[in-house]
Amino acid sequence: MVTARLTPDFQTSGKRVLQGDAQALARVLPRLALEARQVSAQVALGIHGRRRAGPGESFWQFRAFTSGEPADRIDWRRSARDDRLYVREREWETASTYWIWMDCSPSMGFQSSLALQPKRDRALTLGLAMADLLVRGGERVGLLGLTNPFVSRNVITRISDALLMAPHSHISDMPDGPPPGPRDRVLLIGDFILDEAVFSKRLEGLTTRGATGVAVQVRDPAETLFPFDGETEFVGPEDGGRWVVGDAQAMGVAYRNRLDAHQAALRVACHRRGWTLLPHSTAKTGSEGLLALAMLLESGGLGRGLG
Repeated sequence: MVTARLTPDFQTSGKRVLQGDAQALARVLPRLALEARQVSAQVALGIHGRRRAGPGESFWQFRAFTSGEPADRIDWRRSARDDRLYVREREWETASTYWIWMDCSPSMGFQSSLALQPKRDRALTLGLAMADLLVRGGERVGLLGLTNPFVSRNVITRISDALLMAPHSHISDMPDGPPPGPRDRVLLIGDFILDEAVFSKRLEGLTTRGATGVAVQVRDPAETLFPFDGETEFVGPEDGGRWVVGDAQAMGVAYRNRLDAHQAALRVACHRRGWTLLPHSTAKTGSEGLLALAMLLESGGLGRGLG
């Protein structure tokens, strides 16, 4: 008989689950913080950052004057050295505020033999690395419902410390608190194994003031492929409950159909509120996931982002 179970960090039940969450975080966060710094550095080499023309004090570049622009935009000193007219552009210096939430609930402890790391570890790596990348670009970052936004070169350390002190409800449940401001951006990173109506309601609460965001759905490849066959024992992530199936392969089609329907419902909920649902598999590397998210922000998929 095949047993589909969770990683040791969360093979527990009852009150011990709450203690296990905090203990597991304390064990893995130092390693994941280092991994996040490495992943952020790798991805930073592949993107252009947030520099662009806009309101600000710092000189950015000269560009050719375009016919139809106001003449008072011409930089006459620079233009006098050439036979063309030039405009002095300043760098955009209006930072955005990004709020990040990383799911550390028991279901996120799952890791199959097909995955590179548990879902929880990947969510933390992506969230910490994205915070570092955003701060590198001059943006403000905070933990949703937990900290004030800040710009700090030690952002990974500060967020890690805040997570260790966070109540269990923050690291285990999709946020349901005061909504971010209309110009704020939100990054939710989790598996979103919850009722579609609950997801939609939480998302509605976060967007009542106009904030937009991305929901990064982290999945283990086994959750998508359902590579089980024959008699299989499934162990519940939340309470340690067990369920024995005589022929797992026979229920594979129904399972995958339900999974696809669930993801489609989440995607619709996101689309209705101007959000993006971004799937990510733990069969891929953390740098691949971070690059996909960074490129989404840079392309304008989430407000101004990094571009």
